Amino acid sequence: MGKSMSMNLLKSGYALTVWNRTPEKTEAVKDAGAEVAASLAQLADRSDVIITMLNDTPDVDEVILGKDGLATGLSPGKVVVDMSTISPDVTELLADRLGKMRCDMLDAPVSGGDVGARNGTLTIMVGGKRQVFEKILPVFRGMGKTMVHCGGHGDGQRVKMINQILCGLHAVALSEAFTLADRVGLDLEVVHKVVSSGAAGSWALDNYGPRLLKGDLSPGFKLGMQQKDLRIAHETIRQFEGEFSGTELAYRLFTRAKENGWGELGSHALIRLYEESRPQSC
Repeated sequence: MGKSMSMNLLKSGYALTVWNRTPEKTEAVKDAGAEVAASLAQLADRSDVIITMLNDTPDVDEVILGKDGLATGLSPGKVVVDMSTISPDVTELLADRLGKMRCDMLDAPVSGGDVGARNGTLTIMVGGKRQVFEKILPVFRGMGKTMVHCGGHGDGQRVKMINQILCGLHAVALSEAFTLADRVGLDLEVVHKVVSSGAAGSWALDNYGPRLLKGDLSPGFKLGMQQKDLRIAHETIRQFEGEFSGTELAYRLFTRAKENGWGELGSHALIRLYEESRPQSC
């Protein structure tokens, strides 16, 4: 997603400097006009706004505060925007550390997948100071269609967590419903057409339903990333009393699917768990 978001920033007229832990991944944006920094410190020194887009919480912590990380090149007044999906609690700690360096931070995770990143139609959920959000809003407009200030530090991540709970449960419902429809002998194309037009209609049905009908499990959003996002929800839920059985079920199912080696497939590949549970005929 980071490559597509970078391309859209270039198309919007921004001067862009990039860095990647895998240098080969910068070639396309370099060819499109971006500069490539030799280090994170150089990137931070050259940029007024620094955007990170990484897989998980430890990656963001290391890139920002680790040895030879962004912090070694930051100076007062710069803004770090983390667009990864990570722990809200760690986000608050990172914002506090950067604040002590007189730098601002926004957490700004996104929804919309690879298609949204390519088309510049991402939904961006932002936590941090409102005045910093307003300052960075033109940059967000280069990558997204819907930008919402959700509250203080970590609240963008918390809203994304809620989003991912819904996405995970939609994937469970879709997988279970399609599997049962198949087992009772229904035509899945007919089922999809009917339920998509009624109260059961959803983004998951509209986008993943047609792929499942074709047997296409390629990722728009990887199953392994959905499992990671549900893990963040699982860790948050443990701080509270109450019943969150749906989220815990989705987390367990996605964890099993990832352990089965399907993490690089699309999140709708969860249906494989249901397909493999089909009784074998004699």
